[in-house]
Amino acid sequence: MSNKRLKPLPSLPNDEAAEAFVSEANLAEYDLSGFRPMGFEFSRKEAALNMRLPPALLEAIKAKAARKGLPYTRYVRMLLEADLARTDN
Repeated sequence: MSNKRLKPLPSLPNDEAAEAFVSEANLAEYDLSGFRPMGFEFSRKEAALNMRLPPALLEAIKAKAARKGLPYTRYVRMLLEADLARTDN
């Protein structure tokens, strides 16, 4: 890669703007370092888990999920999945 400075990605307010940008832009000119993997949930969620938590813990979970832009139940499920995926278990 050359030493030229990469452009920041523009703000894309809707799907149409994103589609137009991707169809016309040379993505090699843009800084994509801020991208992170995105998971998609396809399986049905049929089982339920009911747990009792101290109110402070639940509020902390909800606050952290909100900062990440996630529903708190999805955030808890992600934490469980990440722990189960660790190789040191």
